[in-house]
Amino acid sequence: MKTKVTVIDRDALRDEDLEEAARILKTGGLVAFPTETVYGLGANALDEKAAAKIYAAKGRPSDNPLIAHIASPSDLKPLVKEIPEAAGKLMKAWWPGPLTMIFPKSSLVPGGTTGGLDTVAVRMPDDEVARRLIRLAGVPVAAPSANTSGRPSPTEADHVYQDMDGRIDLILDGGPVGIGVESTIVDVTGPVPILLRPGAVTLEMLEETVGAVEVDPAVTGPVSADVKPRAPGMKYRHYAPKAKLVLVEDEEWSRAHSRDYGRRRTAVSQAVTRTITRLAMEEAKKGRRVGIICTDETVEQYPKSLWVRSLGLRSREETIAHNLFGVLREFDSLEVEVIYSESFSRDHLGQAIMNRLSKAAGYHILKV
Repeated sequence: MKTKVTVIDRDALRDEDLEEAARILKTGGLVAFPTETVYGLGANALDEKAAAKIYAAKGRPSDNPLIAHIASPSDLKPLVKEIPEAAGKLMKAWWPGPLTMIFPKSSLVPGGTTGGLDTVAVRMPDDEVARRLIRLAGVPVAAPSANTSGRPSPTEADHVYQDMDGRIDLILDGGPVGIGVESTIVDVTGPVPILLRPGAVTLEMLEETVGAVEVDPAVTGPVSADVKPRAPGMKYRHYAPKAKLVLVEDEEWSRAHSRDYGRRRTAVSQAVTRTITRLAMEEAKKGRRVGIICTDETVEQYPKSLWVRSLGLRSREETIAHNLFGVLREFDSLEVEVIYSESFSRDHLGQAIMNRLSKAAGYHILKV
């Protein structure tokens, strides 16, 4: 299979630009397309054979459920048995946007899309290319991130091409995405909504909308092998670079600043920077290629002989999130063998950043 790349002009977007991609989706093929979070790998969510192609292209475990993307709130009703009150409030507040909700599924949605679960994950993206493509296709579009399973998610079309060339029919190149981390996932099937994956719609935003929200243990730690994942990204190794990644965190310093969110966002413990420098130089002396993930506040503190990359200012967590996967993929291209990363706040958008970094590191977190 030869993968075609079509560049989309967002400033002059026309239905004609998306007709080929819509036709491919209608006829059971695979199309990668931009959303506001990351690039998605799309197939007809109601076609079990098309969904199976997603799993094959990504090398994704078949029990890892897919998210069905819709173009309008009215598209939700046929896919679900009911829309709970909490879901209605969340839809009104955050759709279209980076929020996925899990509902009891209707018989219309095949088990091949939901990983065999009796629930379905649904999102209405805020990206105009994505919504218009879904509308033209006339079907809900199952679309996990358009990368090989386990690798850092793609935030630009070239990332998709690196992983998916020859595996899918078409890539729509709409330029870099805006947010850079996958959608928030909330289970609304029970009496209290449960956060399964943090994202740009933060826990604090959810609580402001619906009140009490529980947090699944998978947000902060690994899931045991015998657990069937309720949402994408819960169970398996995700977001990981080829290199060994170690996350360095100063728990005592974080606790000491737990009541000062503003300060905690814009500073990092000296114990963290010293530890990263020491460990990185030890690895470099062994002849290994070493990368460091830091921020603008600390970038000058690290040896210039190493591959040091800043994610941006700590005071702008949206920039940290936007740059994270791109830096991990850059380290892959540089053939870095070991990466040391600073840690971040576990509140607000920092919760999503730390969730992705922790999973990318296989929960290898060094406490200093």
